[in-house]
Amino acid sequence: MAPSIASLSALALAGLPLALGQFVKAPTNWTHATGYSDIQVRYKEVPTGTCELNSSVKSYSGYLDVDTDEHYFFWFFEARNQNPKDAPLTVWINGGPGSSSMIGLFQELGPCRIDENGTVVNNPYSWSESSNMIFIDQPTQVGFSYSIPVPGYTDANSGSIVTLPNATCPEYAQGCGTYSYPNETLTANTTAGVAPNFWKGLQGFMGAFPQYSRHEFNFATESYGGHFSPLINQYIEKQNELIAKKQLPKAHHINLKTALIGNGWYDPLIQYQAYYNFTVFPGNTYDYKPFNESISAMMYNALYGPGNCVDMTKECYASGRNDVCSFADNFCANNVEEVLDIYALRDEYDIRELSPDPFPSTFYVDYLNSPTVQEAIGAYVNFSESNSAVSSAFGSTGDDDRESGTIEALKTLVSDDITVVLYAGDADYNCNWLGGEVVAGEVNAPGFSSAGYTNVTSSDNIVHAQVKQSGKFSFVRIFESGHEVPFYQPLMSLEMFDRAINGKDIATGRRTVKGGYKTTGSAKSTYREGNSTVQFEVVNATATYNTTSNEPDPISAKKSFKAANKRRLFKPAKRVVDLTS
Repeated sequence: MAPSIASLSALALAGLPLALGQFVKAPTNWTHATGYSDIQVRYKEVPTGTCELNSSVKSYSGYLDVDTDEHYFFWFFEARNQNPKDAPLTVWINGGPGSSSMIGLFQELGPCRIDENGTVVNNPYSWSESSNMIFIDQPTQVGFSYSIPVPGYTDANSGSIVTLPNATCPEYAQGCGTYSYPNETLTANTTAGVAPNFWKGLQGFMGAFPQYSRHEFNFATESYGGHFSPLINQYIEKQNELIAKKQLPKAHHINLKTALIGNGWYDPLIQYQAYYNFTVFPGNTYDYKPFNESISAMMYNALYGPGNCVDMTKECYASGRNDVCSFADNFCANNVEEVLDIYALRDEYDIRELSPDPFPSTFYVDYLNSPTVQEAIGAYVNFSESNSAVSSAFGSTGDDDRESGTIEALKTLVSDDITVVLYAGDADYNCNWLGGEVVAGEVNAPGFSSAGYTNVTSSDNIVHAQVKQSGKFSFVRIFESGHEVPFYQPLMSLEMFDRAINGKDIATGRRTVKGGYKTTGSAKSTYREGNSTVQFEVVNATATYNTTSNEPDPISAKKSFKAANKRRLFKPAKRVVDLTS
């Protein structure tokens, strides 16, 4: 049982500046273990109250030493409602590239949230209700992961880390602290490049904690995870083949059962065009048109004009050259994707909200940068939601503008009898459901083209989604939800997750899915929310989101532009249908 520190959040906040501003003391008291494939693991049991509030549920955090000067941070939580030794194991990673998986843990589906007072609050919809959960910061330098810890500060203009000669903060610097040495050679720079070290990390954890790894393994992610997940899981399956041939004698077979991807960035050629589909024609289901005719025409030309985004992306696909792909992605991002940000001042991750959008809240960032919390979890470096060195490394190869074989990899997973769930909150513009739906069709799972959309019934007797499913492959459109679905629709997302990992149909959770299962209904999902939840004033930075009414609570939703602008924005990099009713 974990030692109790019931007042952890209060201790962490008492008299401490929680913005980045302290140098991290190297942690001690590690337990050392050697995992499978000889991967070294350092970990400690996390005190109750750091996140999980139930003292009977154990939590561990630490580092998976996947390579020289490459150390992945992990945070593991036992399943709540079953014997954790009999429960499945699910990994969650965020996207970016460069986004920390603490986003998923604290904003979405982990056991706790952090409120505006820095208090740890229980999340009754944590996915640990159904599975053991491990959150991994990857690749190296993301979140709490590190290459070499160095003293440094955050450059106010670029957001990059500037190293310092020693642990003394000069007058000219702000945000001084301990960071991962920002060397792009000590991290991945392509989607394919993340798979080997991630597999090593899993080998390390499963060998260090065999009691939590005896049964099936599930992989869950979102956003740029639409790139990461297909290729990582395809790599896992290929490694399993080598293990079966006894070519990797020290490795452990990973029994992959389920892959879930939320609002994924899969295929840029499809999804850059979906920005136009979502905003101009045929439009979104919130009956909201963000652009006038002139801006719409400008966006169309940026996409389809000779030599513009579509042509550039096709050239990237054909040539595979880093410079071509990087140039194409910068052009498409600046002239197509960010038109919404620039001209409509809307949040890419929830078109219902004006920027700056306070949802989901980022109070957890200061919490994770308190010395008390960092000591409790064994952090070597200060925490940041997104790492500029990693995003820059991926930008240098134009990885964001590459399809990278994601659709073919998804087809392979389907043919390997893996349950694959592509789900999408339908208020998200960045990786919107219209593009995701086209990608689902491109996967072309057996019988999927003739399946129909049907309502997803939840235990609250409210229809929060529609699903199109054939066999173990499904596409789920989730209503009134932005990019981070478990935040906006916590009950729906937990029940979807539980059904998926237990081999049940997504629509009802009552049927065991076999090869011949197929949903029936309309060929297209035609439900329209209308614009009753669309906000036309900037929401107060301290507002709370009501998951029943699907909008800010009215008491705190008054416009406060000054307060809202004090909130530090985080924008993770990524990463047609008939909508008539």
